[in-house]
Amino acid sequence: MHFQTQHTHTPWPACRHFFLFFLFLLLLPGLQAKAQDRVSLTGTLRSAASGEFLIGASVAVAGTTNGVETNTNGVYTLTLVPGTYQIQFSYLGFETLTREITLRRNTRLNVELQESTSQLKEVVVEAQRNTFQERLSTPQMSMETLSSREAKLLPALFGEVDIIKTLQLKPGIQSGGEGSSGLFVRGGSSDQNLVLLDDALVYNPSHLFGFFSVFNPDAVRGVELYKGGFPAQFGGRLSSVLDVKLREGNRKETDVSGGIGLIASRLTVEGPIQKDKSSFLISGRRTYVDVFTRMINKGKENDPDWSPIPDYYFYDFNAKATFDLGPNDRLFFSGYYGRDYFKFDDENFNFNFNWGNRVASARWMHQFSPRFFVNTTFSASNYEYQIQNQLDIYSFSLTSNITDFSLKSDFEYIASDKHHLRFGGAITDHTFTVGRLESTSQDGSVNENAGNTYTGQEYGAYVSDDWTFSPSFTLSYGLRLSGFVNGGKNFLGLEPRAAASYRLSETLTLKGNYTRMYQYVHLISNSGASLPTDIWYPSSPGVRPQRSDQYTLGLTKLYKDKYLFSTEAYYKKMNHQLDLRDGAQIFGNNELEQEFVFGSGESYGQEFYVEKKDGKTTGWIGYTLSWSNRTFPDINNGKTFPTRFDRRHDLSIVAIQEVSKRVSATATFVYGTGNAFSLPVQRFIFQDVPGEDYTVIPVYPERNSFRLAAYHRLDLGLVLKLRPKRGSSDLTFSVYNAYNRRNPYFVYFETLQEEDSDLITGFVAKQVSLFPVIPSVTYNFKF
Repeated sequence: MHFQTQHTHTPWPACRHFFLFFLFLLLLPGLQAKAQDRVSLTGTLRSAASGEFLIGASVAVAGTTNGVETNTNGVYTLTLVPGTYQIQFSYLGFETLTREITLRRNTRLNVELQESTSQLKEVVVEAQRNTFQERLSTPQMSMETLSSREAKLLPALFGEVDIIKTLQLKPGIQSGGEGSSGLFVRGGSSDQNLVLLDDALVYNPSHLFGFFSVFNPDAVRGVELYKGGFPAQFGGRLSSVLDVKLREGNRKETDVSGGIGLIASRLTVEGPIQKDKSSFLISGRRTYVDVFTRMINKGKENDPDWSPIPDYYFYDFNAKATFDLGPNDRLFFSGYYGRDYFKFDDENFNFNFNWGNRVASARWMHQFSPRFFVNTTFSASNYEYQIQNQLDIYSFSLTSNITDFSLKSDFEYIASDKHHLRFGGAITDHTFTVGRLESTSQDGSVNENAGNTYTGQEYGAYVSDDWTFSPSFTLSYGLRLSGFVNGGKNFLGLEPRAAASYRLSETLTLKGNYTRMYQYVHLISNSGASLPTDIWYPSSPGVRPQRSDQYTLGLTKLYKDKYLFSTEAYYKKMNHQLDLRDGAQIFGNNELEQEFVFGSGESYGQEFYVEKKDGKTTGWIGYTLSWSNRTFPDINNGKTFPTRFDRRHDLSIVAIQEVSKRVSATATFVYGTGNAFSLPVQRFIFQDVPGEDYTVIPVYPERNSFRLAAYHRLDLGLVLKLRPKRGSSDLTFSVYNAYNRRNPYFVYFETLQEEDSDLITGFVAKQVSLFPVIPSVTYNFKF
């Protein structure tokens, strides 16, 4: 549902009554008095070695399906009838702890788990069983989780571990092409992903033109990716939510860790500020390819035929501090700063291009009671790029940026063992600088400026309830009210969310969900790929918000307590999609909205997934069959066409083999249908005056009517744990593209001409490939 409040015929009064009635229905069942008194067991789970809180750890009554997971603060709350229970605490990679507890009143119990140093099968199997049981019982679906520990085991390009690349190995999540770290989730575009780093928004999550992500694996604790069934607290994007959490740092002792790789090195320092009460973490990394290219250029500076190699490097920093103010209050401060630099200089031409993100957040967690929590977060985010070049006396500068300041509060209330309520609100102030162009000359003959600055305010409020109706049936339902103000327009959107799971047996669950999402900011690109020069643009009187409706139905099956199988079918309808008309000019254009065209889109498909996490052989297999199309009245003569990232078949196989306690071998294989793209089918030569220069004009058929060759690749890895006198270390060997598949990056046409003549005789298509087989080695250490 979408409407504008300035219309006299707005349906908002009716919607307001509907919203208030819906809120009443949500709150009523959870607040009803119980005939039988219940008590709460609450507390935190932490690592005994580092003191870090464990998110998503399992707390359950042994021998039953009654259990919960720790929340984002590492806090758990079990609501039980007074009595004596065997309570089981478990987390993957840690030894399971069982405690007998007699509950007569509300009780607080903080628990520390020991990391599993031995490979005891029952420890791993028990933790995995609890994880899989949670997947069976929760109505949440279309969600992928990943820890940095898992990501570090897999082979990677140049040996650089990348969390986003690992997520691309999951079904329904595609890359934009060879070497790209962009995410295209269930037929959505790259700007339709909400990327959060400790609750602060990241606009461009890529380094090196998309080849690596901005997330340093040494600083990241874990990642959750929602590709459907979005919880009501998330909004603002159509396709996915990527929620990245930073580690808090060691509360017990100071640690130093890092790695030295083929193209980059990284270093992390963490430790207590006040032992057991506060901690810090500082992490940084930098590439050093530019050091070698400068040496090569210097050695060739006297060679007149030498073309200098451009400078390129990136660096980023993460920092986090955590403070316990008391048993019920905690403070978190997080920050990120990253920058990419590309530079080329010679005697006549100077080109400088830099871009990056700055992100900061401060969060206060308060626990009102064992069942009632609130997290209040203030965050700031900035993404900008700048291009500067100089040719002789002329200089040129192009800048664009978006700056956000956000404030939000998220409340969590465990009303009973059947109702888990969440509600809250957020407001964000946006400032957009769109394509600021400046051209000057030293003699003053040129002095031009173009570009615009816009502001907008985005807001949202939500309420949801997880209702355990019976041991077999669970329902999660909620409503989000979102809005955006810009240019005198107030856009409003109602976003209903509903998900249900029905346990057909102890090992088989049927799930389904429906989600509506609105998106009020848009990425404007004049390229098929997501580049740092893309422009973020707000909804306005002439640009309506995007909207999507997604339906998902799936089955989850647990086999022999160690194999998890799931399949999901989805359909997503997208309205008010935005694109550029053919030949559009986006830089220095003060009337940019005149270049936009609007249409609709749809995507649908079926995903299959099998996962095994215990034993000496672990891994997963994912396969997706999908379609993704767009329809624009002003593009392709109004005919529906496939998107560039439409991929009929997408297969990934990941295997991790524990060869011994010190050696692990890994392999990943990926296959995907080639990306859709456009090619001219013929050309004609236009010559106005005989004997003068002529123009070659290409003729294109329907948009994206051709396909690149299929993409497939095998990567191999080996992790060898060393035995240093202090701390731990390992050598990670990897082979990217082991059988040297020359996968297509793009296709261009080479002109054929007669010898000693300018006469064109034809054109031939040429394929450009990026990466051949690339071996690498990385040394990782911690002490």
